[in-house]
Amino acid sequence: MGYKTRQEGDTTVVTVEESRLDASLAGGFKDFMVDLIDAGSMNFVIDISGVSFMDSSGLGAVVAALKQVGSNGSVKLAGPQKAVSDLFDLTCMDRIFKIYATVDEALNA
Repeated sequence: MGYKTRQEGDTTVVTVEESRLDASLAGGFKDFMVDLIDAGSMNFVIDISGVSFMDSSGLGAVVAALKQVGSNGSVKLAGPQKAVSDLFDLTCMDRIFKIYATVDEALNA
């Protein structure tokens, strides 16, 4: 799976460069996030604007990152497409995650 990262102050912006975050890719994403956290990153904006489909496995990988940073950090989501936004609404994960329309909005929040 393709990811791009950049540092914005103390926040790591992770851009998911795949159109799907599903069972076939979720494990790789989770491992990628664990590696970043183990390297010391604790505050994240995950840019999912290019993700048009996410299943429960993808959602679980994002939740796992949030659990791992715990109260020591943050995980914000940016740019979800309608289908992905609907998944967060349906599962009530929109109450757990701070979700923004753009990366810039998430960084400035």
